[in-house]
Amino acid sequence: MLTPFDDYPIHQTPLPLAHPASGDPNHYDRFWFNGYTEDYYFAAGMAVYPNRGIIDGAFSVVHDGVQRSVFASGRIPADRGETRIGPLSIEIIEPLRTTRVRADAADLGIGADVTFTARSVALEEPRQTLTTGTRTVMDSTRMTQWGTWSGRISAAGREIPIDRVYGTKDRSWGVRPVGGPTPAAPDLALPQIFFLWAPINWEDRCTHFLCFERANGDRWVGSQAELDVIGEGDSTWDADERIHHLAGATHEVRWAPGLRRSQGATLRLLRHDHTEERIELEPLITFRMRGLGYTHPEWGHGHWHGELAVGSEEHKVDDLDNVEPWNIHVQQVMRARSGDKVGLGVLEQLAFGAHHPSGLTGLLDGYAG
Repeated sequence: MLTPFDDYPIHQTPLPLAHPASGDPNHYDRFWFNGYTEDYYFAAGMAVYPNRGIIDGAFSVVHDGVQRSVFASGRIPADRGETRIGPLSIEIIEPLRTTRVRADAADLGIGADVTFTARSVALEEPRQTLTTGTRTVMDSTRMTQWGTWSGRISAAGREIPIDRVYGTKDRSWGVRPVGGPTPAAPDLALPQIFFLWAPINWEDRCTHFLCFERANGDRWVGSQAELDVIGEGDSTWDADERIHHLAGATHEVRWAPGLRRSQGATLRLLRHDHTEERIELEPLITFRMRGLGYTHPEWGHGHWHGELAVGSEEHKVDDLDNVEPWNIHVQQVMRARSGDKVGLGVLEQLAFGAHHPSGLTGLLDGYAG
């Protein structure tokens, strides 16, 4: 099937661009954004699943102790430039620099028209490949970019000021578990994943930390870097001199008793000259990633709800503080301190199964100390 993008010289296989090279039903291509202050958090996501024929998206806000979300799902458009579904839309104004995100769902408690502007180059993270036996569970690439937001958001009719608000852009694509499971023999072991992601905005730089670890603490993907803040006319890509990869990094998450979310954390960034930077993270707001469909019991990614379905949910944040599987995956807005410098960012946490260095056991057992 031909689409307008086939008129550009960007093909990577003999197939038209609408056809992914992978036939895996879990092939996906996703937009993801967040924005935050010490008082509120918002996030947006949208993805296509070509081998499932589905597009879905969500917009979510945490404000005044309440998490509100709007979800939309439907049939994938033939033209991949149509990045909209129901009341949600994402418009690429200038690639890798400016993106407009809208949620026209005031009847469901959320209205938004916000624009993301990059303040760093885009960082390509290491490829994330995970197999179980002969089966590929995940094989994806992600880029991270730091920036600021402007525009307007309303939640339950209350306006939230958005003016040079820090945030992060995340684009990823490849294979990741989505939609209904494909028929297969049952796994012989409990599922396990331990993931931390900490993009932090500082006044004069941006820092990055990512890790995937096995139950024994072995790190199978890791990334740590410091990035320059760019000016309005600076390139947002093909500028590797703006990215300063570090020699290594360690983490120490202080888990809240009975839960799988932090009550603080320490990152240590190791430089090639053998010096170390210690960053202390203090949680201010917790966002449950279910608000964008992650592990959501109804609005999980890549599920068919019909030609067009739109829904919403609203929860008090305190009611989500538990170890139910759809409330485990979180991002926390973090006040970051390094010496006398103060930054603002997030620490994403996903811990299913055991992680012995953290004292986490079982599949969903809360931290017991």
